[in-house]
Amino acid sequence: MADNLNEFSPASLQQYNDFIQGTLPDVMGIELIEVRQDRMVARMSVERRVHQPFGLLHGGASVVLAETLASLGAWLNIDQQSQQAVGLEINANHIRSVRSGFVTGVATPIHVGRNTQVWDIRITDDQERLVCVSRCTIAVIASK
Repeated sequence: MADNLNEFSPASLQQYNDFIQGTLPDVMGIELIEVRQDRMVARMSVERRVHQPFGLLHGGASVVLAETLASLGAWLNIDQQSQQAVGLEINANHIRSVRSGFVTGVATPIHVGRNTQVWDIRITDDQERLVCVSRCTIAVIASK
């Protein structure tokens, strides 16, 4: 398996899901559904591994989903040969609790600049009710 998606041209959805294997998004059960420069979508099963001790979706799990979408989306909008996209700041407002089923995150860019990107991420439950809103700022830096 390739260590870098630059070896794929163009990358298929399966290749992106393979790319995250063995990383935190994989551990959290995140599955990419749509991968585009202007829209990223993924879902995550709400089960014990992403619960807090009281049986509800852990807020940190929502943040992992949000930052995964923003980071990968930002990566699609840079020169991958000479730049890296790294998280600079993330916030999240947890609106509704979830015990089971799936949550789906949809990320769209608010700003795609030379040095920073800002992404809006909305996470909903199976009934399309808002669970979490997040905003993630990504720094675009030179590769080392």
